[in-house]
Amino acid sequence: MSGSAGWKPGDPLLIVILGPTASGKTALSLRLAEQFNGEIVSCDSVAVYRDLEIGTAKPTPAERALVPHHLIDIASPASGYSAGDYSRDARAAIAGIVQRGRTPMITGGTGLYLRALLEGLFVGPRRMDDLRERLRRSASRHGTHYLHRLLMRRDPAAAAAIHPNDTPKLIRAIEVSVAAGRPMTEAWSDGREPLTGFRILRIGLTPERQRLYARIDRRAEEMFTSGLVEETRALIEKHGPGLKVFDTLGYRQAVAFLRGEYPIETAIRLARQGHRNYAKRQQTWFRREPGVRWLDGFGDDEAVAEAAARLVQDALAD
Repeated sequence: MSGSAGWKPGDPLLIVILGPTASGKTALSLRLAEQFNGEIVSCDSVAVYRDLEIGTAKPTPAERALVPHHLIDIASPASGYSAGDYSRDARAAIAGIVQRGRTPMITGGTGLYLRALLEGLFVGPRRMDDLRERLRRSASRHGTHYLHRLLMRRDPAAAAAIHPNDTPKLIRAIEVSVAAGRPMTEAWSDGREPLTGFRILRIGLTPERQRLYARIDRRAEEMFTSGLVEETRALIEKHGPGLKVFDTLGYRQAVAFLRGEYPIETAIRLARQGHRNYAKRQQTWFRREPGVRWLDGFGDDEAVAEAAARLVQDALAD
C-alpha cells in the first residue's frame, strides 16, 4: 500500500476518497464509514464556511447525523481560511479520530488542501508587492485569462490546478515562481513536513465522462432551483458583497445574476460549464496523486462500493 512517509506495519489506516465533483464521494464515504467504524474529515475549501449550504454540496444534516463529520461549518465566510489552516485542523481531527479507536476518512475534491495535509506546506517567499501590482494591472487590462496563460508558460502543473478566474491564486503562483526562479510546484517540494505514522489508502473515482457531466449539469441546475440565488442574497445582506467565496462556482453566477449582468438561464448555463471545467482540472490534479486505487464509476454504484470495501478490508488486514 502507498502510505505517507515514515509509516510502518501496525500504523493506523487513513482512507482518502478523491475524485471530481459529483462523482459520488460523499455516498461512498458514508457507506465505508458506517461499515468500518469511520469518521469523515471533509476536504473542501468551501464547505468549511458557515451559511453556505446550497452552493457547496455539503453532506446534508441527515447524512452528517449518520456518521461524525469534521471541518464543515467551522469558519465564517467573512474570514479567511487557508490550506495551512486546513492542514493543521485536519491533522488534529485525524489524531482525535484515531484516539477514539475509529478509522479516519478524508473525503473531498480540493486537491491543494489534500496535498497540504498529506505532504505538508511549502513556506513561500515574501510578497513582492511591485510584481503583484503589475500583475493586477495586467489582469485588469487583459483579463484574468491573461494571468492564467502567463502561469501556464511558467508552471503548467500549477495552471492546471488554479481556476483561470482565481486572480489571487494566479498572482501568488506567478510571484512564487518568479521569486524562487523555478515553478511553484517544484519549489513546493522543499521544506515541507509530510504527514507521518499512517498507512494511506487512496481510493479514486473515475466515472464515465458523459455520465459525470450529466450529473454535474443536474446538480448545477438544482442549486438554482433549490434557492442558491436567495442564499446568495442573504449572504450579501449579512456579510456584504465582497466575500471571497463569491468567486466560487455557483455563487459567482448567482451574484452576477443579482447584479443584473445576465438572466437566470445564462447563470445556470455558465455554472454548468464552470463545474464541468472544474471537474477536468480536478482529474488532472488527482492523477498526480501517488498510489491511487482507481475505480471506474460513481461512488454510489454498487459495484464500486463493493470494490472499495474490499480495498479497505485488505488494507486493514495488512
